[in-house]
Amino acid sequence: MAKSQETFNKKERAKKKLQKRKEKELRRDEKRHEPSSKGKSLDDMIAYVDENGNISSTPPDPKKVKKIAVEDIVIDTPKEAPVDPDALPTGIITYFDAAKGYGFITNQQSQERIFVHVKSLAEPGVTLATGDKVEYTATKGPRGLQAESVRKI
Repeated sequence: MAKSQETFNKKERAKKKLQKRKEKELRRDEKRHEPSSKGKSLDDMIAYVDENGNISSTPPDPKKVKKIAVEDIVIDTPKEAPVDPDALPTGIITYFDAAKGYGFITNQQSQERIFVHVKSLAEPGVTLATGDKVEYTATKGPRGLQAESVRKI
């Protein structure tokens, strides 16, 4: 007897495999016969923006079109301008180490922290302490903003 022995389990697995292959083939044929979205015309794919910023499928009315200069488009939020452009910014010393000779000023309007060094005082010999109110000019330093011409108020 040279007949190969197939168990019931092997036959069932082979049937399931064949069934899955047929189902997959049917799905593939169905997809081929369906109209695909790739065949849309250019007019069907174009979207327009109306005067209120809403997306629509109809082109805007040429009578309502407004010309806008590129310079008028604001991309970011501008910082608040000081009330008096000639006035120096003011702040409070939040930290100062007299032994090392440096500290930080917190701007009263923008709450920015600015580095201050003893060498940048407008009047040498004046001592700064935490809580002192000062006015200064800010300059860009290697590590951020630095206070120059610092005077106690």
